[in-house]
Amino acid sequence: MSNILDKAKAWLTSTFDSDTVKDVRKLIDTDQKLLEESFFQNLDFGTGGMRGIMGVGTNRINKYTLGKNTQGISNYMKSVFPNEKLKVVIAYDCRRNSKTFAHHVADVFSANGIQVYIFPELRPTPLLSYSVRHLGCQCGIMLTASHNPPEYNGYKVYWKDGGQLVPPQDKEIISEINALEFTDINFNRNSELIEELDDSVENTYLEKAANNVDFNLSEDAKKALNVTFTSLHGTSITTVPKLLEKAGYKNLQLVDAQAEPDPEFSTVKSPNPEEPEALEMAIELANKQKSDLAIGTDPDGDRLGIAVRNKEGKLVLLNGNQTMVLMTWYLLDKMKQNDNLKDSHFIASTIVSTPLMKVLTEAYGVKYMESLTGFKWIAKLIKDNPELDYIGGGEESFGYMVGDFVRDKDANTAILLVCEMAADLKSQGTSVYEQLIKIYKDHGFFKEDLVSLVKRGLEGAEEIKAKMVELRNNPPKEIAGEQVVLIEDYSTSEAKNIQSHETHTLDIPQSNVLIYYTENGTKVAARPSGTEPKIKFYISVNSTLETVDDFESVDEKLNTKIDKIKSDLGLTE
Repeated sequence: MSNILDKAKAWLTSTFDSDTVKDVRKLIDTDQKLLEESFFQNLDFGTGGMRGIMGVGTNRINKYTLGKNTQGISNYMKSVFPNEKLKVVIAYDCRRNSKTFAHHVADVFSANGIQVYIFPELRPTPLLSYSVRHLGCQCGIMLTASHNPPEYNGYKVYWKDGGQLVPPQDKEIISEINALEFTDINFNRNSELIEELDDSVENTYLEKAANNVDFNLSEDAKKALNVTFTSLHGTSITTVPKLLEKAGYKNLQLVDAQAEPDPEFSTVKSPNPEEPEALEMAIELANKQKSDLAIGTDPDGDRLGIAVRNKEGKLVLLNGNQTMVLMTWYLLDKMKQNDNLKDSHFIASTIVSTPLMKVLTEAYGVKYMESLTGFKWIAKLIKDNPELDYIGGGEESFGYMVGDFVRDKDANTAILLVCEMAADLKSQGTSVYEQLIKIYKDHGFFKEDLVSLVKRGLEGAEEIKAKMVELRNNPPKEIAGEQVVLIEDYSTSEAKNIQSHETHTLDIPQSNVLIYYTENGTKVAARPSGTEPKIKFYISVNSTLETVDDFESVDEKLNTKIDKIKSDLGLTE
Protein backbone atom coordinates (compact mmCIF):
# COMPACT_ATOMS: atom_id res chain seq x y z
CA MET A 1 0.00 0.00 0.00
CA SER A 2 2.93 2.34 0.65
CA ASN A 3 4.00 1.99 -2.99
CA ILE A 4 0.48 2.90 -4.13
CA LEU A 5 0.43 5.90 -1.79
CA ASP A 6 3.75 7.09 -3.19
CA LYS A 7 2.41 6.79 -6.75
CA ALA A 8 -0.69 8.78 -5.75
CA LYS A 9 1.31 11.53 -4.00
CA ALA A 10 3.28 12.06 -7.20
CA TRP A 11 -0.01 13.26 -8.69
CA LEU A 12 -0.22 16.09 -6.14
CA THR A 13 2.54 18.07 -7.85
CA SER A 14 2.29 21.05 -10.21
CA THR A 15 2.59 18.67 -13.20
CA PHE A 16 -1.13 17.96 -12.77
CA ASP A 17 -4.01 20.44 -12.98
CA SER A 18 -5.84 21.62 -9.87
CA ASP A 19 -8.93 19.44 -10.42
CA THR A 20 -6.77 16.32 -10.69
CA VAL A 21 -4.81 17.22 -7.56
CA LYS A 22 -8.06 17.83 -5.67
CA ASP A 23 -9.52 14.44 -6.75
CA VAL A 24 -6.35 12.55 -5.83
CA ARG A 25 -6.19 14.26 -2.43
CA LYS A 26 -9.80 13.23 -1.80
CA LEU A 27 -9.00 9.59 -2.65
CA ILE A 28 -6.01 9.59 -0.27
CA ASP A 29 -8.09 11.06 2.54
CA THR A 30 -11.38 9.19 2.13
CA ASP A 31 -11.31 6.08 -0.08
CA GLN A 32 -8.39 3.70 0.30
CA LYS A 33 -9.98 0.94 -1.80
CA LEU A 34 -10.66 3.23 -4.77
CA LEU A 35 -7.19 4.73 -4.35
CA GLU A 36 -5.71 1.23 -4.64
CA GLU A 37 -7.84 0.43 -7.71
CA SER A 38 -6.79 3.70 -9.36
CA PHE A 39 -3.03 3.36 -8.82
CA PHE A 40 -2.13 -0.33 -8.32
CA GLN A 41 -0.95 -0.70 -11.92
CA ASN A 42 -0.41 1.22 -15.14
CA LEU A 43 -3.23 0.79 -17.63
CA ASP A 44 -2.00 -1.57 -20.34
CA PHE A 45 -2.65 -2.06 -24.02
CA GLY A 46 -4.88 -5.12 -24.58
CA THR A 47 -6.57 -6.85 -27.52
CA GLY A 48 -8.37 -3.70 -28.64
CA GLY A 49 -6.00 -0.97 -27.49
CA MET A 50 -6.19 0.63 -24.05
CA ARG A 51 -9.52 0.67 -22.22
CA GLY A 52 -10.35 1.56 -18.66
CA ILE A 53 -12.60 3.38 -16.25
CA MET A 54 -12.32 7.17 -16.46
CA GLY A 55 -10.86 8.93 -13.43
CA VAL A 56 -7.59 9.99 -11.85
CA GLY A 57 -4.69 7.59 -11.47
CA THR A 58 -2.29 5.44 -13.46
CA ASN A 59 -4.92 2.69 -13.85
CA ARG A 60 -7.53 5.05 -15.26
CA ILE A 61 -8.30 6.80 -18.54
CA ASN A 62 -7.56 10.50 -18.15
CA LYS A 63 -5.76 13.41 -19.77
CA TYR A 64 -2.41 12.32 -18.37
CA THR A 65 -2.43 8.59 -19.12
CA LEU A 66 -3.58 9.38 -22.67
CA GLY A 67 -1.09 12.23 -22.88
CA LYS A 68 1.78 9.96 -21.87
CA ASN A 69 0.74 7.42 -24.53
CA THR A 70 0.61 10.14 -27.14
CA GLN A 71 3.98 11.59 -26.16
CA GLY A 72 5.51 8.14 -26.41
CA ILE A 73 3.95 7.55 -29.84
CA SER A 74 5.16 10.98 -31.00
CA ASN A 75 8.72 10.15 -29.94
CA TYR A 76 8.52 6.75 -31.63
CA MET A 77 7.15 8.19 -34.89
CA LYS A 78 10.07 10.63 -35.05
CA SER A 79 12.56 7.81 -34.58
CA VAL A 80 11.13 5.39 -37.18
CA PHE A 81 10.06 7.94 -39.82
CA PRO A 82 12.97 10.42 -39.63
CA ASN A 83 12.70 11.79 -43.16
CA GLU A 84 8.91 11.86 -43.55
CA LYS A 85 6.30 14.49 -42.88
CA LEU A 86 4.54 13.04 -39.84
CA LYS A 87 0.74 12.88 -39.94
CA VAL A 88 -1.91 11.41 -37.67
CA VAL A 89 -5.71 11.23 -37.90
CA ILE A 90 -7.98 11.23 -34.84
CA ALA A 91 -11.64 10.24 -34.39
CA TYR A 92 -13.86 9.77 -31.37
CA ASP A 93 -17.15 8.16 -30.35
CA CYS A 94 -20.17 9.24 -28.27
CA ARG A 95 -18.75 8.57 -24.81
CA ARG A 96 -18.31 11.04 -21.99
CA ASN A 97 -15.11 13.04 -22.53
CA SER A 98 -14.32 11.42 -25.90
CA LYS A 99 -14.23 14.74 -27.75
CA THR A 100 -12.24 16.39 -24.95
CA PHE A 101 -9.76 13.51 -24.84
CA ALA A 102 -9.44 13.62 -28.63
CA HIS A 103 -8.39 17.25 -28.45
CA HIS A 104 -5.92 16.57 -25.62
CA VAL A 105 -4.36 13.92 -27.87
CA ALA A 106 -4.32 16.39 -30.78
CA ASP A 107 -2.62 18.95 -28.55
CA VAL A 108 0.26 16.59 -27.76
CA PHE A 109 0.79 15.44 -31.35
CA SER A 110 0.76 19.02 -32.64
CA ALA A 111 3.08 20.16 -29.84
CA ASN A 112 5.53 17.60 -31.15
CA GLY A 113 5.40 19.00 -34.68
CA ILE A 114 3.06 16.33 -36.09
CA GLN A 115 0.27 17.24 -38.53
CA VAL A 116 -3.11 16.31 -37.05
CA TYR A 117 -6.35 15.63 -38.92
CA ILE A 118 -9.36 15.38 -36.65
CA PHE A 119 -13.01 14.62 -37.33
CA PRO A 120 -15.22 17.50 -36.14
CA GLU A 121 -17.92 15.17 -34.79
CA LEU A 122 -18.24 11.58 -33.63
CA ARG A 123 -17.50 8.97 -36.28
CA PRO A 124 -17.19 5.14 -36.28
CA THR A 125 -13.95 3.22 -35.86
CA PRO A 126 -13.85 1.68 -39.38
CA LEU A 127 -13.88 5.17 -40.90
CA LEU A 128 -10.81 6.02 -38.79
CA SER A 129 -9.04 2.85 -39.99
CA TYR A 130 -9.83 3.76 -43.60
CA SER A 131 -8.70 7.36 -43.10
CA VAL A 132 -5.17 6.42 -42.01
CA ARG A 133 -4.21 5.12 -45.45
CA HIS A 134 -6.47 7.50 -47.36
CA LEU A 135 -4.75 10.51 -45.82
CA GLY A 136 -1.26 8.98 -45.95
CA CYS A 137 -0.83 9.04 -42.18
CA GLN A 138 1.68 7.01 -40.20
CA CYS A 139 -0.73 6.69 -37.27
CA GLY A 140 -4.40 6.93 -36.30
CA ILE A 141 -6.07 7.27 -32.90
CA MET A 142 -9.65 6.32 -32.04
CA LEU A 143 -11.07 7.49 -28.70
CA THR A 144 -13.55 4.76 -27.77
CA ALA A 145 -14.25 1.99 -25.29
CA SER A 146 -16.29 0.06 -27.85
CA HIS A 147 -19.14 -1.77 -26.06
CA ASN A 148 -17.86 -1.35 -22.48
CA PRO A 149 -20.12 0.27 -19.84
CA PRO A 150 -20.59 4.08 -19.69
CA GLU A 151 -17.85 4.68 -17.10
CA TYR A 152 -15.20 3.42 -19.55
CA ASN A 153 -13.27 5.12 -22.31
CA GLY A 154 -10.33 4.03 -24.40
CA TYR A 155 -7.63 4.64 -26.95
CA LYS A 156 -7.07 2.51 -30.05
CA VAL A 157 -3.84 3.03 -31.98
CA TYR A 158 -3.62 2.33 -35.73
CA TRP A 159 -0.44 2.15 -37.77
CA LYS A 160 0.29 3.18 -41.35
CA ASP A 161 -1.34 0.07 -42.88
CA GLY A 162 -4.67 1.01 -41.24
CA GLY A 163 -4.53 -1.90 -38.78
CA GLN A 164 -4.16 -1.69 -35.02
CA LEU A 165 -0.74 -2.02 -33.40
CA VAL A 166 0.90 -5.45 -33.59
CA PRO A 167 4.46 -6.67 -32.99
CA PRO A 168 7.03 -5.29 -33.17
CA GLN A 169 5.57 -1.78 -33.10
CA ASP A 170 3.34 -2.42 -30.06
CA LYS A 171 6.16 -3.48 -27.72
CA GLU A 172 8.51 -0.79 -29.04
CA ILE A 173 5.91 1.91 -28.45
CA ILE A 174 5.05 0.56 -24.99
CA SER A 175 8.76 0.68 -24.10
CA GLU A 176 8.88 4.27 -25.31
CA ILE A 177 5.83 5.16 -23.19
CA ASN A 178 7.16 3.38 -20.09
CA ALA A 179 10.42 5.30 -20.31
CA LEU A 180 8.55 8.61 -19.90
CA GLU A 181 7.54 10.56 -16.83
CA PHE A 182 4.33 12.57 -16.76
CA THR A 183 6.53 15.69 -16.70
CA ASP A 184 7.73 14.76 -20.22
CA ILE A 185 4.29 15.29 -21.82
CA ASN A 186 4.10 18.35 -24.07
CA PHE A 187 0.50 19.65 -24.05
CA ASN A 188 1.37 22.98 -25.77
CA ARG A 189 -1.07 22.86 -28.68
CA ASN A 190 0.10 24.11 -32.08
CA SER A 191 -3.18 25.10 -33.76
CA GLU A 192 -1.47 25.56 -37.13
CA LEU A 193 -0.87 21.79 -37.27
CA ILE A 194 -4.47 20.78 -36.46
CA GLU A 195 -6.97 20.51 -39.32
CA GLU A 196 -10.65 19.60 -38.99
CA LEU A 197 -11.73 17.23 -41.74
CA ASP A 198 -14.65 17.95 -44.05
CA ASP A 199 -17.07 15.35 -45.50
CA SER A 200 -14.80 14.28 -48.35
CA VAL A 201 -13.01 11.47 -46.48
CA GLU A 202 -16.29 9.98 -45.25
CA ASN A 203 -17.83 10.24 -48.72
CA THR A 204 -14.98 8.31 -50.35
CA TYR A 205 -15.21 5.66 -47.61
CA LEU A 206 -18.96 5.21 -48.21
CA GLU A 207 -18.37 5.03 -51.96
CA LYS A 208 -15.76 2.30 -51.53
CA ALA A 209 -17.96 0.38 -49.09
CA ALA A 210 -20.91 0.47 -51.50
CA ASN A 211 -18.74 -0.66 -54.43
CA ASN A 212 -17.07 -3.36 -52.36
CA VAL A 213 -20.43 -5.03 -51.60
CA ASP A 214 -22.34 -4.86 -54.86
CA PHE A 215 -23.68 -8.11 -56.29
CA ASN A 216 -25.85 -6.53 -58.98
CA LEU A 217 -29.15 -7.29 -57.31
CA SER A 218 -32.27 -5.91 -58.93
CA GLU A 219 -33.90 -2.74 -57.65
CA ASP A 220 -37.01 -4.80 -56.89
CA ALA A 221 -35.03 -7.24 -54.71
CA LYS A 222 -33.62 -4.36 -52.68
CA LYS A 223 -37.01 -2.67 -52.35
CA ALA A 224 -38.54 -5.90 -51.07
CA LEU A 225 -36.16 -6.05 -48.09
CA ASN A 226 -37.44 -4.36 -44.95
CA VAL A 227 -34.72 -3.56 -42.39
CA THR A 228 -34.91 -2.17 -38.85
CA PHE A 229 -31.71 -0.61 -37.55
CA THR A 230 -30.43 0.74 -34.24
CA SER A 231 -27.10 2.40 -33.55
CA LEU A 232 -27.58 1.81 -29.78
CA HIS A 233 -26.90 5.53 -29.15
CA GLY A 234 -23.54 5.26 -30.94
CA THR A 235 -21.63 6.49 -33.97
CA SER A 236 -22.98 4.32 -36.78
CA ILE A 237 -26.08 6.51 -37.06
CA THR A 238 -23.75 8.83 -38.99
CA THR A 239 -22.88 6.23 -41.63
CA VAL A 240 -25.20 3.19 -41.86
CA PRO A 241 -28.34 5.01 -43.14
CA LYS A 242 -26.24 6.88 -45.73
CA LEU A 243 -24.54 3.69 -46.90
CA LEU A 244 -27.76 1.67 -47.23
CA GLU A 245 -29.44 4.50 -49.14
CA LYS A 246 -26.42 4.81 -51.46
CA ALA A 247 -26.62 1.06 -52.13
CA GLY A 248 -30.34 1.23 -52.95
CA TYR A 249 -31.92 0.01 -49.70
CA LYS A 250 -34.69 2.52 -49.11
CA ASN A 251 -36.90 0.45 -46.81
CA LEU A 252 -35.07 1.27 -43.55
CA GLN A 253 -36.72 1.78 -40.16
CA LEU A 254 -34.70 3.49 -37.40
CA VAL A 255 -35.19 2.97 -33.67
CA ASP A 256 -35.63 6.68 -32.97
CA ALA A 257 -35.22 6.36 -29.20
CA GLN A 258 -31.71 4.97 -29.75
CA ALA A 259 -30.71 7.09 -32.75
CA GLU A 260 -29.48 10.04 -30.69
CA PRO A 261 -25.88 9.60 -29.43
CA ASP A 262 -25.99 9.17 -25.66
CA PRO A 263 -22.92 8.51 -23.47
CA GLU A 264 -25.12 6.92 -20.80
CA PHE A 265 -26.68 4.43 -23.26
CA SER A 266 -29.87 5.13 -21.35
CA THR A 267 -32.21 2.66 -23.09
CA VAL A 268 -29.99 -0.42 -22.76
CA LYS A 269 -28.32 -2.33 -19.95
CA SER A 270 -25.26 -2.76 -22.17
CA PRO A 271 -24.58 -1.27 -25.64
CA ASN A 272 -23.16 -4.58 -26.77
CA PRO A 273 -24.82 -6.39 -29.71
CA GLU A 274 -23.44 -9.65 -28.25
CA GLU A 275 -26.04 -9.25 -25.47
CA PRO A 276 -29.61 -10.25 -26.52
CA GLU A 277 -31.15 -7.42 -24.45
CA ALA A 278 -29.36 -4.81 -26.58
CA LEU A 279 -31.59 -5.51 -29.60
CA GLU A 280 -34.91 -5.72 -27.74
CA MET A 281 -36.18 -2.33 -28.97
CA ALA A 282 -35.06 -3.05 -32.52
CA ILE A 283 -36.86 -6.41 -32.50
CA GLU A 284 -40.00 -4.80 -31.08
CA LEU A 285 -40.01 -2.21 -33.89
CA ALA A 286 -39.12 -4.84 -36.49
CA ASN A 287 -42.15 -6.88 -35.49
CA LYS A 288 -44.41 -3.83 -35.80
CA GLN A 289 -42.96 -2.97 -39.20
CA LYS A 290 -42.82 -6.61 -40.35
CA SER A 291 -39.11 -6.22 -41.05
CA ASP A 292 -37.05 -9.08 -42.43
CA LEU A 293 -34.02 -8.09 -40.33
CA ALA A 294 -33.30 -6.28 -37.09
CA ILE A 295 -29.72 -4.99 -36.90
CA GLY A 296 -27.75 -3.16 -34.21
CA THR A 297 -24.19 -1.93 -33.79
CA ASP A 298 -21.97 -1.16 -30.82
CA PRO A 299 -21.08 2.46 -29.91
CA ASP A 300 -18.04 2.78 -32.18
CA GLY A 301 -19.69 1.02 -35.12
CA ASP A 302 -17.41 -1.93 -35.67
CA ARG A 303 -19.56 -4.83 -34.34
CA LEU A 304 -23.02 -5.86 -35.49
CA GLY A 305 -25.78 -8.04 -34.10
CA ILE A 306 -28.60 -9.28 -36.31
CA ALA A 307 -31.95 -10.99 -35.85
CA VAL A 308 -33.54 -12.90 -38.73
CA ARG A 309 -36.88 -14.63 -39.17
CA ASN A 310 -36.95 -18.38 -38.54
CA LYS A 311 -39.18 -20.89 -40.33
CA GLU A 312 -42.15 -19.86 -38.15
CA GLY A 313 -41.60 -16.19 -38.98
CA LYS A 314 -40.28 -15.29 -35.53
CA LEU A 315 -37.25 -13.00 -35.22
CA VAL A 316 -34.32 -14.87 -33.66
CA LEU A 317 -30.86 -13.58 -32.84
CA LEU A 318 -27.86 -15.04 -34.59
CA ASN A 319 -24.59 -15.30 -32.69
CA GLY A 320 -21.32 -13.94 -34.03
CA ASN A 321 -20.16 -17.30 -35.36
CA GLN A 322 -23.39 -17.85 -37.30
CA THR A 323 -23.32 -14.35 -38.80
CA MET A 324 -19.68 -14.77 -39.78
CA VAL A 325 -20.30 -18.15 -41.43
CA LEU A 326 -23.27 -16.81 -43.40
CA MET A 327 -21.38 -13.76 -44.70
CA THR A 328 -18.40 -15.91 -45.64
CA TRP A 329 -20.63 -18.39 -47.46
CA TYR A 330 -22.27 -15.59 -49.43
CA LEU A 331 -18.97 -14.03 -50.49
CA LEU A 332 -17.50 -17.39 -51.52
CA ASP A 333 -20.64 -18.57 -53.29
CA LYS A 334 -21.03 -15.36 -55.28
CA MET A 335 -17.37 -15.41 -56.30
CA LYS A 336 -17.67 -19.06 -57.32
CA GLN A 337 -20.79 -18.33 -59.39
CA ASN A 338 -18.90 -15.55 -61.18
CA ASP A 339 -15.80 -17.75 -61.58
CA ASN A 340 -13.76 -15.21 -59.60
CA LEU A 341 -12.11 -17.50 -57.04
CA LYS A 342 -8.32 -17.76 -57.40
CA ASP A 343 -5.57 -19.76 -55.71
CA SER A 344 -4.36 -16.55 -54.09
CA HIS A 345 -7.62 -15.88 -52.26
CA PHE A 346 -7.95 -16.43 -48.53
CA ILE A 347 -10.48 -16.21 -45.69
CA ALA A 348 -9.40 -15.40 -42.14
CA SER A 349 -10.74 -16.06 -38.67
CA THR A 350 -9.45 -16.52 -35.12
CA ILE A 351 -8.41 -19.44 -32.92
CA VAL A 352 -11.46 -19.11 -30.64
CA SER A 353 -14.02 -18.88 -33.45
CA THR A 354 -16.11 -21.72 -34.91
CA PRO A 355 -14.23 -24.54 -36.69
CA LEU A 356 -16.97 -24.35 -39.33
CA MET A 357 -15.15 -21.37 -40.88
CA LYS A 358 -12.25 -23.62 -41.86
CA VAL A 359 -14.51 -26.43 -43.06
CA LEU A 360 -16.64 -24.07 -45.17
CA THR A 361 -13.71 -22.17 -46.66
CA GLU A 362 -11.79 -25.27 -47.68
CA ALA A 363 -14.96 -26.75 -49.23
CA TYR A 364 -14.75 -23.89 -51.74
CA GLY A 365 -11.10 -24.67 -52.42
CA VAL A 366 -9.92 -21.44 -50.79
CA LYS A 367 -7.04 -20.96 -48.35
CA TYR A 368 -8.05 -20.54 -44.70
CA MET A 369 -5.81 -18.61 -42.28
CA GLU A 370 -6.17 -18.29 -38.52
CA SER A 371 -4.96 -15.66 -36.07
CA LEU A 372 -5.16 -14.67 -32.44
CA THR A 373 -8.30 -12.92 -31.22
CA GLY A 374 -8.62 -9.35 -32.49
CA PHE A 375 -8.80 -7.87 -35.97
CA LYS A 376 -5.34 -6.39 -35.63
CA TRP A 377 -4.08 -9.93 -36.22
CA ILE A 378 -6.25 -10.39 -39.32
CA ALA A 379 -4.90 -7.06 -40.60
CA LYS A 380 -1.39 -8.40 -39.94
CA LEU A 381 -2.14 -11.50 -42.03
CA ILE A 382 -3.02 -9.19 -44.93
CA LYS A 383 0.12 -7.09 -44.44
CA ASP A 384 2.41 -10.12 -44.05
CA ASN A 385 1.04 -11.92 -47.12
CA PRO A 386 1.00 -9.34 -49.95
CA GLU A 387 1.00 -12.14 -52.53
CA LEU A 388 -2.44 -13.28 -51.27
CA ASP A 389 -5.84 -11.68 -51.82
CA TYR A 390 -8.06 -11.27 -48.78
CA ILE A 391 -11.79 -11.90 -49.35
CA GLY A 392 -13.27 -11.50 -45.89
CA GLY A 393 -13.11 -12.76 -42.37
CA GLY A 394 -14.38 -12.42 -38.86
CA GLU A 395 -14.39 -13.51 -35.28
CA GLU A 396 -17.00 -14.85 -32.90
CA SER A 397 -17.37 -11.52 -31.09
CA PHE A 398 -19.72 -10.12 -33.76
CA GLY A 399 -17.09 -8.55 -36.01
CA TYR A 400 -16.53 -8.94 -39.75
CA MET A 401 -14.29 -7.29 -42.35
CA VAL A 402 -15.20 -7.39 -46.05
CA GLY A 403 -12.21 -6.76 -48.30
CA ASP A 404 -9.12 -4.91 -47.14
CA PHE A 405 -9.88 -1.26 -47.87
CA VAL A 406 -10.55 -1.07 -44.12
CA ARG A 407 -8.15 -2.96 -41.84
CA ASP A 408 -10.46 -3.51 -38.87
CA LYS A 409 -13.88 -4.98 -38.32
CA ASP A 410 -16.47 -2.82 -40.03
CA ALA A 411 -20.15 -2.98 -39.11
CA ASN A 412 -21.07 -0.58 -41.93
CA THR A 413 -19.84 -2.78 -44.77
CA ALA A 414 -20.91 -5.95 -42.96
CA ILE A 415 -24.47 -4.63 -42.60
CA LEU A 416 -24.59 -3.92 -46.31
CA LEU A 417 -23.34 -7.46 -47.00
CA VAL A 418 -26.05 -8.93 -44.74
CA CYS A 419 -28.69 -6.88 -46.58
CA GLU A 420 -27.41 -8.05 -49.98
CA MET A 421 -27.50 -11.66 -48.82
CA ALA A 422 -30.97 -11.35 -47.26
CA ALA A 423 -32.43 -9.55 -50.29
CA ASP A 424 -30.89 -12.08 -52.68
CA LEU A 425 -32.18 -15.08 -50.72
CA LYS A 426 -35.64 -13.53 -50.31
CA SER A 427 -35.87 -12.98 -54.06
CA GLN A 428 -35.19 -16.71 -54.48
CA GLY A 429 -38.00 -17.65 -52.09
CA THR A 430 -35.76 -18.66 -49.18
CA SER A 431 -34.21 -16.88 -46.17
CA VAL A 432 -31.04 -16.28 -44.19
CA TYR A 433 -32.22 -18.70 -41.48
CA GLU A 434 -32.97 -21.48 -43.98
CA GLN A 435 -29.59 -20.92 -45.62
CA LEU A 436 -27.84 -21.33 -42.25
CA ILE A 437 -29.51 -24.72 -41.77
CA LYS A 438 -28.49 -25.71 -45.30
CA ILE A 439 -24.87 -24.84 -44.47
CA TYR A 440 -25.12 -27.06 -41.38
CA LYS A 441 -26.48 -29.92 -43.51
CA ASP A 442 -23.79 -29.55 -46.15
CA HIS A 443 -20.77 -28.94 -43.91
CA GLY A 444 -21.64 -30.10 -40.37
CA PHE A 445 -23.74 -28.62 -37.58
CA PHE A 446 -21.32 -26.66 -35.40
CA LYS A 447 -22.78 -24.91 -32.37
CA GLU A 448 -20.95 -22.49 -30.10
CA ASP A 449 -21.46 -20.80 -26.76
CA LEU A 450 -19.50 -18.27 -24.74
CA VAL A 451 -19.21 -18.03 -20.96
CA SER A 452 -17.71 -14.81 -19.58
CA LEU A 453 -16.88 -14.73 -15.88
CA VAL A 454 -16.52 -11.12 -14.68
CA LYS A 455 -13.71 -10.59 -12.13
CA ARG A 456 -13.29 -6.91 -11.27
CA GLY A 457 -10.42 -5.03 -9.66
CA LEU A 458 -7.14 -6.21 -8.16
CA GLU A 459 -8.70 -9.30 -6.57
CA GLY A 460 -10.41 -10.19 -9.84
CA ALA A 461 -7.17 -9.91 -11.79
CA GLU A 462 -5.54 -12.31 -9.33
CA GLU A 463 -8.48 -14.74 -9.65
CA ILE A 464 -8.17 -14.76 -13.44
CA LYS A 465 -4.43 -15.37 -13.22
CA ALA A 466 -4.95 -18.20 -10.74
CA LYS A 467 -7.62 -19.81 -12.94
CA MET A 468 -5.31 -19.92 -15.95
CA VAL A 469 -2.53 -21.42 -13.81
CA GLU A 470 -4.94 -24.09 -12.55
CA LEU A 471 -6.08 -24.95 -16.07
CA ARG A 472 -2.45 -25.34 -17.18
CA ASN A 473 -1.34 -27.38 -14.18
CA ASN A 474 -4.45 -29.54 -13.96
CA PRO A 475 -6.00 -29.81 -17.44
CA PRO A 476 -9.24 -31.79 -17.74
CA LYS A 477 -8.79 -35.37 -18.92
CA GLU A 478 -12.41 -35.55 -20.13
CA ILE A 479 -14.99 -33.01 -21.27
CA ALA A 480 -18.64 -34.12 -21.32
CA GLY A 481 -17.54 -37.76 -21.25
CA GLU A 482 -15.14 -37.34 -24.19
CA GLN A 483 -11.40 -37.84 -23.83
CA VAL A 484 -9.24 -34.75 -24.28
CA VAL A 485 -6.78 -35.64 -27.05
CA LEU A 486 -5.02 -32.33 -27.80
CA ILE A 487 -4.07 -29.29 -25.73
CA GLU A 488 -2.84 -26.09 -27.37
CA ASP A 489 -1.08 -23.62 -25.09
CA TYR A 490 -0.47 -20.36 -26.92
CA SER A 491 1.58 -18.93 -24.04
CA THR A 492 4.32 -21.47 -24.84
CA SER A 493 3.42 -21.97 -28.54
CA GLU A 494 3.13 -25.70 -27.85
CA ALA A 495 0.45 -28.21 -28.88
CA LYS A 496 0.55 -31.58 -27.15
CA ASN A 497 -1.18 -34.77 -28.25
CA ILE A 498 -2.29 -36.39 -25.00
CA GLN A 499 -2.39 -39.92 -26.45
CA SER A 500 0.91 -40.02 -28.35
CA HIS A 501 2.64 -37.39 -26.15
CA GLU A 502 3.96 -35.80 -29.33
CA THR A 503 4.23 -32.02 -29.46
CA HIS A 504 4.41 -29.48 -32.23
CA THR A 505 4.97 -25.74 -32.38
CA LEU A 506 2.06 -23.36 -32.93
CA ASP A 507 2.88 -20.90 -35.68
CA ILE A 508 0.97 -18.02 -34.10
CA PRO A 509 2.29 -15.26 -31.79
CA GLN A 510 2.27 -16.14 -28.10
CA SER A 511 -0.82 -15.26 -26.07
CA ASN A 512 -2.46 -16.34 -22.83
CA VAL A 513 -4.87 -18.82 -24.44
CA LEU A 514 -5.52 -22.52 -23.76
CA ILE A 515 -7.55 -24.74 -26.10
CA TYR A 516 -8.67 -28.30 -25.40
CA TYR A 517 -9.90 -30.67 -28.14
CA THR A 518 -11.72 -33.95 -27.51
CA GLU A 519 -11.85 -37.16 -29.52
CA ASN A 520 -15.21 -36.12 -31.04
CA GLY A 521 -14.16 -32.62 -32.10
CA THR A 522 -15.48 -30.70 -29.10
CA LYS A 523 -13.36 -27.59 -28.54
CA VAL A 524 -13.07 -25.49 -25.36
CA ALA A 525 -10.86 -22.40 -25.24
CA ALA A 526 -9.98 -20.35 -22.15
CA ARG A 527 -8.74 -16.80 -22.47
CA PRO A 528 -8.58 -13.72 -20.22
CA SER A 529 -10.19 -10.79 -22.04
CA GLY A 530 -7.78 -8.18 -23.34
CA THR A 531 -10.27 -5.33 -22.90
CA GLU A 532 -12.51 -6.21 -19.94
CA PRO A 533 -12.12 -7.72 -16.43
CA LYS A 534 -13.27 -11.15 -17.62
CA ILE A 535 -12.08 -14.65 -18.26
CA LYS A 536 -13.80 -16.12 -21.30
CA PHE A 537 -14.55 -19.74 -22.17
CA TYR A 538 -15.41 -20.52 -25.80
CA ILE A 539 -17.27 -23.80 -26.34
CA SER A 540 -17.78 -25.50 -29.71
CA VAL A 541 -19.60 -28.80 -30.28
CA ASN A 542 -20.68 -30.44 -33.51
CA SER A 543 -22.77 -33.15 -35.12
CA THR A 544 -23.90 -34.25 -38.54
CA LEU A 545 -27.25 -32.97 -39.83
CA GLU A 546 -28.69 -35.52 -42.23
CA THR A 547 -31.75 -33.47 -43.28
CA VAL A 548 -33.01 -29.96 -42.63
CA ASP A 549 -36.01 -31.51 -40.86
CA ASP A 550 -33.65 -32.85 -38.18
CA PHE A 551 -32.45 -29.35 -37.26
CA GLU A 552 -34.51 -28.86 -34.08
CA SER A 553 -33.71 -32.28 -32.60
CA VAL A 554 -29.97 -32.01 -33.32
CA ASP A 555 -29.96 -28.44 -32.04
CA GLU A 556 -31.48 -29.62 -28.75
CA LYS A 557 -28.90 -32.42 -28.49
CA LEU A 558 -26.04 -29.95 -28.95
CA ASN A 559 -27.54 -27.55 -26.39
CA THR A 560 -27.66 -30.39 -23.87
CA LYS A 561 -24.04 -31.19 -24.57
CA ILE A 562 -23.01 -27.55 -24.06
CA ASP A 563 -24.86 -27.47 -20.71
CA LYS A 564 -22.98 -30.62 -19.66
CA ILE A 565 -19.65 -29.03 -20.56
CA LYS A 566 -20.46 -25.93 -18.50
CA SER A 567 -21.42 -28.11 -15.56
CA ASP A 568 -18.32 -30.31 -15.82
CA LEU A 569 -15.97 -27.31 -15.99
CA GLY A 570 -17.78 -25.33 -13.28
CA LEU A 571 -18.44 -22.40 -15.63
CA THR A 572 -20.85 -20.50 -13.42
CA GLU A 573 -20.55 -17.20 -11.60
